[in-house]
Amino acid sequence: MSKIMLSHGGGGEEMNSLINETIFRIFDNEILRESNDSAILNFSDFHADKNAGDSANLTPKFNGKLAFSTDSFVVTPIFFNGGDIGKIAACGTINDLAMVGAEAKYLSCALIVEEGLEIAELERVLGSLAAVARENGVRIVCGDTKVVPRGKCDKIFINTSGIGEIVCEGVELKSLRAGAKILISGDVGRHGAVVLASREELDLQSELKSDCKALVGVVKALIEGGVKPMCMRDATRGGLSAVLNEWAKFSGLDILVREEDIKVSDEVTGVCELFGFEPYELANEGTFVLAVDEKDEARALEILRKFDANAALIGEILGTTNGRVILQNTYGSKRFLEAPKGELLPRIC
Repeated sequence: MSKIMLSHGGGGEEMNSLINETIFRIFDNEILRESNDSAILNFSDFHADKNAGDSANLTPKFNGKLAFSTDSFVVTPIFFNGGDIGKIAACGTINDLAMVGAEAKYLSCALIVEEGLEIAELERVLGSLAAVARENGVRIVCGDTKVVPRGKCDKIFINTSGIGEIVCEGVELKSLRAGAKILISGDVGRHGAVVLASREELDLQSELKSDCKALVGVVKALIEGGVKPMCMRDATRGGLSAVLNEWAKFSGLDILVREEDIKVSDEVTGVCELFGFEPYELANEGTFVLAVDEKDEARALEILRKFDANAALIGEILGTTNGRVILQNTYGSKRFLEAPKGELLPRIC
């Protein structure tokens, strides 16, 4: 009998298999099949049933679209250079909503806390979460707290769910098409390298900091600047490689990316060489990938670079239909950039 392995949470092939072949099969519906970071809910599809009695009063009055997302966070250590589990919990769900063109409005916050956690640590974590919410105009409106015996949890686990208003429609996986240009909002692998270095007690505190941040501002600037993204995805578990392979598999189209245009800091490169990781597979918590029409690429890049000088145009979606990601190096040689496999780096977010 098959059992859950750590690799099922790593962002690679095993996780995708678990989600698509088990979880989505059991919960199957047309919204899940869209495979977006947040469910796009069209409330105009709901109508009051005159024969439904009092239940008809529950029909939503809202006539547009909302996005709904949920995520759980189990990162260890819970404090790292550039953030903590509270900051990730807020940014993660706010960013998932932003990736479908939605502006987060409300969050829930559910906690599983281990017996023995210092109250001061809990206050620090929740303070970070609350600060991100305030900075982005988001209200935390409900939640839950459970305490488990010592040893049954690693200090604290957090679940956040979020509801956001769609401000730009059509930012979905199904919008991907041949000819689209692929951009990235910053350098890659930074968060994963920070957490790995912290676990291994490497002293990189001054040089290497997690990219953990909310992406609402840059996404809003793109939309207000006249850029209509086809699709966006924050490159968290499995990193850039996981995002591009998901896009290629869903669309059935090949994606070509140029290695020389993908920014990787010297510190991240060093950590990867030391521990044998591929920087494109390491998690980010404030970097996203977007596909835009060719006419929008220059404007999109200009806006992205106002927020991060490392933003870059890295490739395009080809017309060939193999569903593969092709990485081209500086010398013109090409290789397949495979989807992440194995455990990678568990407990990263």
